[in-house]
Amino acid sequence: MFVALVPPPAVLEHLEEFLAVRREAGPELRWTLPEQWHLTLAFMPSVADRHLDDLSDRMGRAAARRTAFPLALAGGGAFPDPARAKVLFARVETEGEELERLATGVRAAAAKAGAGPDGGPFHPHVTLARSGRPLEATRWLRVLDAYRGKTWWAQEAALVVSHLGEGPRRRPRHELVETFRLGGHEAR
Repeated sequence: MFVALVPPPAVLEHLEEFLAVRREAGPELRWTLPEQWHLTLAFMPSVADRHLDDLSDRMGRAAARRTAFPLALAGGGAFPDPARAKVLFARVETEGEELERLATGVRAAAAKAGAGPDGGPFHPHVTLARSGRPLEATRWLRVLDAYRGKTWWAQEAALVVSHLGEGPRRRPRHELVETFRLGGHEAR
């Protein structure tokens, strides 16, 4: 399972239009599907059914403590680094600390609910492509650095279960479990 911010359709379409003509130049990459693009706030590798209700309650409270905030996808990066890239991603730009605070809050909520989050420090990004073996990605970063997406408002966080190997071409299939509105949310 994971908790994520999901960009609105117009933001996803804008990024898809940018990448569509460029993907053919990267046959060595496995490109992620636009319908699965999201910004992971917390990844929970194993969540027991008995923890779901408590997890849901705690996620709702964590989201309610934060206010809606603007963000945009702009530029790119690579994990673990450009010289040995296994993942290409779109960077996330935002002002202030609401994104970081939201991620910290949902990770703490997951831990308290017995669904301890996995992973290291929070690095806001949207995964675009993966490679089976490390590759030199400097040229891809130059391409991605030319991208600047539409600004959008994060207004809710989504709890999603990932069914590995059940999607197209044996990719994960994501199933929305629940959404949590951010507090102080105003229609935009």
